[in-house]
This record gives sequence, structure tokens and C-alpha cells, in this order.
Amino acid sequence: MRALIVTAVVAEADSVAAGLTPHPDPVTPEPRTLPGGYPITRRDLPGLAADVLVGGVGPAAAAAATATALALADYSLVISAGIGGGFAPAAPLGSLVVADALVAADLGAETPEGFLPVQELGFGRSVHLPPAELAARAAEATGALLAPVLTVSTVTGSASRAAELAARHPLAGAEAMEGFGVAEAAAAHGLPVLEVRAVSNAVGPRDRAAWRIGDALAALTAGFRALGPVLVNWGERHERHEHDKHHEHG
Repeated sequence: MRALIVTAVVAEADSVAAGLTPHPDPVTPEPRTLPGGYPITRRDLPGLAADVLVGGVGPAAAAAATATALALADYSLVISAGIGGGFAPAAPLGSLVVADALVAADLGAETPEGFLPVQELGFGRSVHLPPAELAARAAEATGALLAPVLTVSTVTGSASRAAELAARHPLAGAEAMEGFGVAEAAAAHGLPVLEVRAVSNAVGPRDRAAWRIGDALAALTAGFRALGPVLVNWGERHERHEHDKHHEHG
């Protein structure tokens, strides 16, 4: 199977690639650059070829980078990965969250009655769902919380905003800035999507001193080390299903 894994920044890409590094560690290849200046690195494991793409911060940048990569190669799965904020107490610092829904949490309109998501305005959608079995197996293998991950364009930095998001999305496990953009590009190419987040900070009042970015990056590496076999297994089953479906309609 060939998977495209999209991160926002180089540190996240390096952490993902480290988790997908076969042992003993071979020489790490230098990233090549896609049109638009997007760095991408290939990692090869038995049964899995993973291209780790640095797509930039925010849903628009992530969508543009993902769409560029998908136009240049064939993939079976797209994954949005990186660090993010966790909703306490369900997602503590250093833990992992695997999305059972990728939600555009601030795409819509403010009204006197409250926030209206974009689909209630009659324009598109604000939720993408990953393959349920894949998300569940990924969460089990990595010890992650299986919960919605919110995509925001502005990171939460106040108690009032955290409370507002939690009220609208009571099951949410994490917030980040790229997942929904990655999912939109994947959907345009008819591809399934998955999101994996390592928690570096709590969703709430902004306190950089309390962030644990190093711990979150280490958790991301450990998570992808555990996730590799799940992706291989899912890819094999997915390919068999597609093969059988092709012969049924052939």
C-alpha cells in the first residue's frame, strides 16, 4: 500500500518518518521538493510505502499541499498527522488521539442564535469520516483515544473559546489546524482519510510554558511505529476488496 502522510511542519514530518524507519536504521533519504516548494520524504517498509509531506500550517495550506501530491502519484490512503491541543481530561498531554470524525469546527457563520456550521447554510460539508474499522484499529494499536478531532483556523487560547467548542462538540478529543483541509483534498480524489494527533497542550487558556512539544513529538513517533502494521493489514484487505469488486463488475 502507498500512503500519503501530511504534516504541518518539518519537526512533525521527522517524527512520523522516525516511527516509520525500519530497524536497523538505514540512511535517511533527503527530502525532495514538489511543485509549490513542499518537502516530501519516502519511507519504505514491507508492505507499506509512505510519503511524508510537509504541507504548511492551516487548512488551506494543507489542502493545497495534499492536492498537489495527490495529482502527482497514486495513493491508497491519506493521513493528517501532527501535534495538537487536547480536550482535558480525555486527552492529556503526551497522549494520542485518532479521529473518528474530522470536523471543520469554525467553518460557518455566527448568528444571534449561535454558530451555524457550513452545511446548515447550504454550502458543502464540515465533517469527514475515516473508515471506521481502520480508525478503531489504529486507536487500539497506538493506545489512542478514538474521538472527533476539530480543525480550527485560530488555535484556542481562552477558557471561553474552549467551553464554546466543548459545548458544540462534547465528544471532541483534540483540535489542530490541518485535518479537514487534508480530508477535503483526499475526498476530491476519492481517497479515504485518517487523522492522528499527539497532544502537546491543553485546549484552553494559552500557556506556552505548560506545552510539552517534545513529549508530543515522541508520542507521534511511537504512534507511527505501532501504526505501520495496521496500515499494511488494512491496505492488503482494501486491495483484495477492490480486486474482488473489479472482477464482480468485469
